[in-house]
Amino acid sequence: MTMITPDFSGQSHEVHDAITELLRVHARHLIATALEVEVTEMVNELKSAGRDVVRNGYLPERSVTTVVGDIEVEVPRIRARDGEPINFASKLIPPYLRRSKSIDAWVAYAYLKGISEGDMARVLEVVLGEGAKKLTPNVVSSLKAKWRTEFDEWKKQDLNKFTFSYIYVDGIYQKIRGDNPKLCVLVVIGVDDQGKKHLLTLEDGTRESTQSWHEVLVDLKSRGMNEPALAIGDGALGFWSALSEIYPTTKHQRCWLHKTGNVLNYLPKSLHSKVKGSIREIWMSPTRDDAKAAIRTFETKYGAKYPKAVNCLTKDTDALLAFYDFPAEHWVHLRTTNPIESTFATLRHRTVKVKGAFSNESALGMLYQLGLEAEKSWRRITGHERIAEVISGVAFVNGVRADTA
Repeated sequence: MTMITPDFSGQSHEVHDAITELLRVHARHLIATALEVEVTEMVNELKSAGRDVVRNGYLPERSVTTVVGDIEVEVPRIRARDGEPINFASKLIPPYLRRSKSIDAWVAYAYLKGISEGDMARVLEVVLGEGAKKLTPNVVSSLKAKWRTEFDEWKKQDLNKFTFSYIYVDGIYQKIRGDNPKLCVLVVIGVDDQGKKHLLTLEDGTRESTQSWHEVLVDLKSRGMNEPALAIGDGALGFWSALSEIYPTTKHQRCWLHKTGNVLNYLPKSLHSKVKGSIREIWMSPTRDDAKAAIRTFETKYGAKYPKAVNCLTKDTDALLAFYDFPAEHWVHLRTTNPIESTFATLRHRTVKVKGAFSNESALGMLYQLGLEAEKSWRRITGHERIAEVISGVAFVNGVRADTA
């Protein structure tokens, strides 16, 4: 197989890769063997059912692009001698297959990582060789259309089969084409009774308004989402008013990451490092009383010169310290909306690469794909075995069961 290797002069050089060529030859042999097994099994099944069938050569040879380059395949045919036609449909090489599913995955990954539609074939040519020339911009366009269809179906999924203990919420801003320079996507991630995280919804919102969040929560409830014990989100969201109406017993936890950033906005940069340390002392306190004491110390230090910074912190004291009413093992997961922040940081990188050249639908489809990819690596929360206690309504004081404190 001839591989294409680029250099920094913009030129490409052909390199004969003996190892890849060996893999390609063996791959062709394995595919041929597998097809023979498939067609033999089908012939035997049809004969057992009383059909008069025989092998009838092969369909015209065609090329399939795989991770080891183009492989020529011949799919067998079956002929019925008792009148009714028989079509052999291989599960391995379906009709009209021109590239393996792994190639589509590569294209999607490359696109999500910032490779433009026009550059896709040139970039993947390094790995796939000449077969990459088939990856025209139309391939990416068809993938995006497929993502949108999958996204529309996913938004209808039934949530009754899950019981959620915690939810994370946030608004992600995305540059798009058209009259509106930014799209606000409302994101909800849930933690089920086994401690596993699930992407629950992505919705086009209007500047994180209460009405937009109200519609999101009504939709989640209609799809069967139970009332979670705690919601974690940014204090600026219109989410909280909507939550109190749709899920009135769910407790509110403000994100310490967002709150720290908000406080620092009222302070000179020279103090940022020191203030971050002071804020960290608050949310790392072992008890709620210790945290409140740390807040009072913060107020004493900075109240006279920076009253707005202090007010920004103290006005949300109860919501910032709600995590103390839950198992201590869970605290590291409850203080911030990090699952959302870390998951969709990739999209911001992608936005820089394409300079905001997304439509509304493309952005939502891409966010959905990023979420699906992220779900594969999300880990269960620490102390997940205690979630059953949270769901059943067990009271906790400073992270310890109230009946044992």
